[in-house]
Amino acid sequence: ESGAPSSEPGLTPAAKRVLLRAYEHSRAAGVSYIGPEHILGALLDTPGAAPTKILGAHGIDTEQLRRGAESVARSEAGPGGAEPPSDTPTLDQYGRDLTEEARAGKLDPVVGRAEEIEQTVEILSRRSKNNPVLIGEPGVGKTAIVEGLAQRIIAGDVPKTLENKRVVALDLTGLVAGAQYRGQFEERLKNVIDEVKAASESTILFLDELHTVVGAGATGEGSMDAGNILKPALARGELHVVGATTLTEYRKYVEKDAALERRFQPVMVPEPSVEETVQILEGLRDSYEAHHQVRYTDDALAAAAELSDRYVTDRFLPDKAIDLLDQAGARVRLRSLGRSTEVAEREDRLAKLRREKDQAVAGEDFERASELKDRITEVETELEGL
Repeated sequence: ESGAPSSEPGLTPAAKRVLLRAYEHSRAAGVSYIGPEHILGALLDTPGAAPTKILGAHGIDTEQLRRGAESVARSEAGPGGAEPPSDTPTLDQYGRDLTEEARAGKLDPVVGRAEEIEQTVEILSRRSKNNPVLIGEPGVGKTAIVEGLAQRIIAGDVPKTLENKRVVALDLTGLVAGAQYRGQFEERLKNVIDEVKAASESTILFLDELHTVVGAGATGEGSMDAGNILKPALARGELHVVGATTLTEYRKYVEKDAALERRFQPVMVPEPSVEETVQILEGLRDSYEAHHQVRYTDDALAAAAELSDRYVTDRFLPDKAIDLLDQAGARVRLRSLGRSTEVAEREDRLAKLRREKDQAVAGEDFERASELKDRITEVETELEGL
């Protein structure tokens, strides 16, 4: 009725003040929407507000929480908002930010490489000659060590000299892709190096297959002078780099170059034993179970390590065991999907036969009903077999 009071509850004056303050927070952050971080910041900014009292009573540092809300509000750009321009646009385009992936929980846990990660952290913390190079055969886990480093940085489990560092893996394939004219690849790489040099206090560059970069200028063709661009910056200590390569390629391209060799500190990454591989697989089990929606038994993990070590002789642990585990999970998942489809088809057929039998009984066609009963029994037996 027009004269009846509205049953909709209205906002209290205090709630209106909080929303107004949240709007001011969103405007200050340069976005055109009010998000949870703005409301939280507004609540914590309101003197004597109940949330502040409750949080304080539980021993929560409201000032630290407020700073966190402000940080989120500044860093996130929503609809209509624009992200602040990056200081490293070329690196962002051709690099993979491992610390960002670690923060988002996208990296697999690293198991059994604590010693190598610790060595890498020690070398990175040095004042000079602080560029570790991970040396090991393909598939032994060199990239995983760098991912473990990124995870430790995010967890705060590093010395102060490495706190808040970015670990960015350079995508050489992306740098080369689309370079149609002479010198375009070198120009891109030079831009990346210049950006990393400018941000050397906050960025660690990961160069997988290091030999493809430092050895690129030695071909004599002059079309890929990557090595000649990288070497001076490394020799002057203007870059903070983690490299990864094989022992053969290290000896061929790095060890022979005295100026370059002095800048890198080798970290040997041996192939793990079968027992160590089983531990690595146990650490990865949850990720692969969630992906494939299957369950791996302890025996399956042990078999993956032992059988891949015995029969896959042209590759190295733990990579070949992880691949075997992954392939087995994919196969079991696909088979279970196929079996589920078959079960569903049988169940639909069974329901249809039961309806037909009921209709036959209702129509007093008992001979037809008897035939349908036999067919129902057959389908039920087939279902039990599935």
